[in-house]
Amino acid sequence: MQPRNMSMSGVVDLAAVKAAQEAKAKAEQARAEAARQGGGAVPAVSPSSLVIDVDEAGFEREVLQRSTEVPVVIDFWAEWCEPCKQLSPLLEGLAREYNGRFVLAKIDVDANQMLMQQFGVQGIPAVFAVVAGQALPLFQGAAPVEQIRQTLDQLIQVGEERFGLTGLAVDADAQDGEQQEAPVAEVPAGPYDALLEAAVQALDAGDLAGAVQAYRNVLSDDPGNTEAKLGLAQAELLQRVQGLDAQQVRKDAADRPADVAAQIAAADLDLVGGHVEDAFGRLIEAVRRTAGEDRDAARVRLLELLEVVGSDDPRVTAARTQLARVLF
Repeated sequence: MQPRNMSMSGVVDLAAVKAAQEAKAKAEQARAEAARQGGGAVPAVSPSSLVIDVDEAGFEREVLQRSTEVPVVIDFWAEWCEPCKQLSPLLEGLAREYNGRFVLAKIDVDANQMLMQQFGVQGIPAVFAVVAGQALPLFQGAAPVEQIRQTLDQLIQVGEERFGLTGLAVDADAQDGEQQEAPVAEVPAGPYDALLEAAVQALDAGDLAGAVQAYRNVLSDDPGNTEAKLGLAQAELLQRVQGLDAQQVRKDAADRPADVAAQIAAADLDLVGGHVEDAFGRLIEAVRRTAGEDRDAARVRLLELLEVVGSDDPRVTAARTQLARVLF
């Protein structure tokens, strides 16, 4: 699973355009069918239904089908997990605060090992989302509430703009009758949260040099910080393609297939444009047909791009397998 990354403005799109269009169409069909079966308007839900416990048996109904109406945020947790005891109440409070803009599905990993494996969860707490049947990782570990709100806002925006999901209507009378929830509490910040947040803000503002430096500052003290590694790989990729003439880069790559530098530049553009498999395939082919320093340059850039996409992506697994076959 990818490490926590609170920005959803990364270089790799949430899904391919074709897949998004198909998912949107399926979501619209599902909503229309639900409306027909219900005799018209979809009834309002009670606030208690905004936070649900989900198991393997109910996953298709409670998560996949529901995601055609509203984004479903999944909280993978366990009773023995101390950070979960901080994050889960926070997410529950936000689900009520957002009042139907998303639904929170809580999955106990001890009782639902298959779901944990299917999502590639490597540590908890881990938070995913399912939107119109499309799954995506959001973050791992506890996080400050304002960062989580930013991620939820971006998720909801994607759901509305790409899939037409406008959320659920909540029964105001039922809400008035329920006990007032406690204010959402802040989760204590980690030792590098301020630096990581500065890097995310720099990325969102287009200050790529500032983002690169902020991530490097974290890695200078904590070389194993996975979030900083991923963020640095993303920021450096964006920095490399900034100012490039995309048309000329692609022409150079087509005219000079043996030119490793041209293929590397084109692979960067492929990835930024969301053409993940094209980027990986281009560099694997460059590794296959070259030797010495050229081969090493293509291999190193491929590994960097694999880091950008994240080890949980099946395309990364496939690319690593193909690279191993070419090398050995």
